[in-house]
Amino acid sequence: MSLRLGDILIEQHLITPQELERALAEQQTTQKPLGQVLRAMGLISERKLLQVLAQQQGIAFVELKDIPIEPGLIQKIPAKLVWHYKVMPVSLVANVLTIAVSDPFDVWPIEDLETHLGFRVEKILATSQDINDALKKYYGVGAETIEKILAQESAAPGFSVPADKDKIEDIEKMSEDASVIRLVNQILHEAIQSRATDIHVEIYRDELTLRYRIDGILYDVPVSNDIKYLYPAIISRIKIMSGLDIIERRLPQDGRAKTRIGNKEYDLRTSVIPTIYGENIVLRILPTTMLFDIAQLGMSAQDQETILQLLKKPHGILLVTGPTGSGKTTTLYTALSKLNTRSRKILTIEDPIEYELKGAAQTQVNVKIGLTFAVTLRSMLRHDPDVMMVGEIRDFETAEIAIQTALTGHLVFSTLHTNDAASAVTRLIDIGVEPYLIASSVEAFIAQRLVRVICSHCKEGFDLRSDIVASEFLAADASLILPESSGVKIYRGKGCKICNQTGYFGRSGIYEILLPREEIKKMIVQKTPSDVIKKQAVALGMRTLKQAGWEKILTGVTTPEEVLRVIQ
Repeated sequence: MSLRLGDILIEQHLITPQELERALAEQQTTQKPLGQVLRAMGLISERKLLQVLAQQQGIAFVELKDIPIEPGLIQKIPAKLVWHYKVMPVSLVANVLTIAVSDPFDVWPIEDLETHLGFRVEKILATSQDINDALKKYYGVGAETIEKILAQESAAPGFSVPADKDKIEDIEKMSEDASVIRLVNQILHEAIQSRATDIHVEIYRDELTLRYRIDGILYDVPVSNDIKYLYPAIISRIKIMSGLDIIERRLPQDGRAKTRIGNKEYDLRTSVIPTIYGENIVLRILPTTMLFDIAQLGMSAQDQETILQLLKKPHGILLVTGPTGSGKTTTLYTALSKLNTRSRKILTIEDPIEYELKGAAQTQVNVKIGLTFAVTLRSMLRHDPDVMMVGEIRDFETAEIAIQTALTGHLVFSTLHTNDAASAVTRLIDIGVEPYLIASSVEAFIAQRLVRVICSHCKEGFDLRSDIVASEFLAADASLILPESSGVKIYRGKGCKICNQTGYFGRSGIYEILLPREEIKKMIVQKTPSDVIKKQAVALGMRTLKQAGWEKILTGVTTPEEVLRVIQ
C-alpha cells in the first residue's frame, strides 16, 4: 500500500505535521487537491511537490531543458493541442507518445491526444514553467494562434503582398481579425516579459524572422515556420495600431502606438522600411511612466556629485556623447527630472520624443514640413525657457543656436555621436563651431556606455590574477590599478533560467566626465587634437570609460569581456 502524499512530505521533512493539518483543514473548505492547497499556501514549491508525486505515482520527473527533442516530433503534434493542455511532447517510440505534464491527475490531455493522434500516450512530470519554456522554444511564440488562423484560411498559403485593391481590403479585414490581433499581442507580451527594448520583424525570401533586443543584444525568437504566411496581416495590424498607411509599401513610415500589457501601459515607436522582399518593422518599447533617478544610472558617488554640481549651473551646455543605444536619452531625462520644478520652464526638442515628462513642453521634429532642430530651437527662445534639451546636435546651425542660447543665460542639454568625451570637441569644430565659443559655453562633455550586469542568480567568482581576459585588460592600460590584497576576484554569470542562459540581467552605465578647466579651454581654443586633450584631462583627474569599467569589474557588477565589448 503506497503512502499518502501528506505522509511522504512529512517523512521527507518537506512540511511539518502542523502544516499538514492546516492544509487539510483548508482542503475541506476549497475541495481542491492537497498538492494545490499546499502550493497556494506557500508551504512547498511546485518542483518539490512534483518530485514527491512522481515518487508516489511511480513515474519519472524530468528537467525538460536537459532533454533533446526531435524537430520531427514537433511537426507531428499540433500546436493547438499542446498549448491548450499545456503539455510538452518529449518522444515518440513506435506508437507510444511520451508527454511532460505538470498535473499527474489530469486525464483529459491523455485521452484527447490519444483520440486525435491515434498514439498510446504515457506521461512524465515537469514543472509548468519548464513546460511553458519548452513550448516557446520548440513551437515558437503564438504557434497555436498561427495554426488556428491558417486552419481557418481556405486560400492556399502565400505571403507575397497582393497589389490590387480587393486583396488589400482582404488583408485589412484579416489584420482586424481577433486571431491576428491576438498573435500580435502575444508577440508584444512575450517581448515585454523578456525585457526586450525592441522587436524586429524581418522578411526574407522564404521566411519571416522575429528578433528581440534584450540588454542591448539581439536574440532570435523561436517562431513557427508558418508565420511567414501571415506576414501581410501582421504588418498591416502593426501599421493600423501605429496609425500608418497600410497601402503604402514603397516608402519608410514612422508611427506611434500605445498598448496595455497587464496593468502597465507602454508606448510603441514604430519604424517601417521597404526591403527587397517586403517591409521590415522595428517596434521600440517604451514604458509610459519611468522613475528617473540619478542613483539608478550606475554612476560612482564622485560622478553623481559632479553631475549634481553641474545641474546647479545657471547657464551653459551639458553634452552627452556616445553611440546609439548607449543610454544618452535616459541620462538627459534624469537630469531634466532633477530640475523639473514649477519655478522653471523646461522645453525639449526631440526626434523622436521617447519619454513623456510632465511639466516639460516637448516638441517633435518634423523635417518633412521644415520643423528642424534649428528652426524649433530658434522659436523656443521666445518662450522664456530656463532649461532646454536639444535631442541631438547634427549640424552647424543647430550647434550655433544652442551655443548662443547657452551664452545668453540658459542651461542647455544635448547629445553628440562621438566615441569619447574629448572627441566631442573635435566634432563641434568639424561642423563649423568656433573653438572659442565651445570653450566659453560647454560646461561638461559626458561620454557614456551601457554594460550588461552579471546575473545575481548564477554569479560565480574567479581569481583575478589567473584570469586571462582580466589580465590582458589590466596589462593594456597602465592607469588601471590592481588591488594590493590577495585573492581579488572577478565574477561571471554561468547562465540560468532567470537570465535566459546569458549570464547577464539588466544594464548599468559607465561614464567619462570631461570638465573644461582653464588648461583644457586653452587647448580647445588652440584646436589641440582630442587625444592630447584627453591625456591632459586624465592628468587633471578625469576618469576614462575604461577606468570606470574596471571599477565595475572589481566590484562584481560586470565582466572584462562586456567592458571591452562596449568601449572598443
